[in-house]
Amino acid sequence: METIKFEMQDGVGTLTLNRPTRKNAIDAVMREELKEVVFSLPQNRDLRALIITGAGGTFCAGGDISVMGAGTLAPEEGRHRMRHDYLSWIETLLRLEIPVISAVEGAAFGAGFSLALTADIVLADSSSRFCMSFMRLGLVPDCAAFYTLPRIVGTQRAKELAFSARELNAEQAHVLGIVLEVLPQGRVLERAQQMARCFALAAPAALAMTKRAMNVSMNSSLDTMMDIEADAQAVARTSQWHTDAVQRFLNKKPSAFQWPGSLD
Repeated sequence: METIKFEMQDGVGTLTLNRPTRKNAIDAVMREELKEVVFSLPQNRDLRALIITGAGGTFCAGGDISVMGAGTLAPEEGRHRMRHDYLSWIETLLRLEIPVISAVEGAAFGAGFSLALTADIVLADSSSRFCMSFMRLGLVPDCAAFYTLPRIVGTQRAKELAFSARELNAEQAHVLGIVLEVLPQGRVLERAQQMARCFALAAPAALAMTKRAMNVSMNSSLDTMMDIEADAQAVARTSQWHTDAVQRFLNKKPSAFQWPGSLD
């Protein structure tokens, strides 16, 4: 891979955007490499959690503006490219049945902001800046931000962030619920790894079903969610993980799953 790195250790995958001289901006090569790697993730049965991050102190500056003016696409061709070259792998990320953590340092602008929002948990260090910068280029939010952002901050605030293209620092993003935790500069990846290792020890079926249920909850009725809950719990109760956890409890042993409270 020329523009990204993917590494796995103890069930934790780390996907690193690796064009630091271009602030990890997404060009055609990175787009294709991301698609190749992301499409392989659902088939990786050893993968228990995923971290998305950027090299060189920047998460992702968005699309590479230096190549945006290269050629003019007809609307039909441009739509096809967005749907199949971008949104296909973004959709795969959103549907992964494992916890995904974005570890953000520096800028997460445009498509970089959208990419961060595909995660279940967004962590940022104090240097981070977020911006739905599309309006500055006469574009609309992409990479599924129309779906993710309103669900996180609400429709009115999502409109304001898209209309204004204003920057948020890490604390402002935290107040809006975009960021779960703000870490000291240089420690965000460490915290993401700590969380991911914890997820790697959790019940995979319970995690997968919990994520899927949460993802559809806002578009579903009470009756639908009750059915999903009943079905999921029936499956979870038959898992070996649950059986072992009950035995550990009865034998007064600590649970194999222990959420890490904070960095030491």
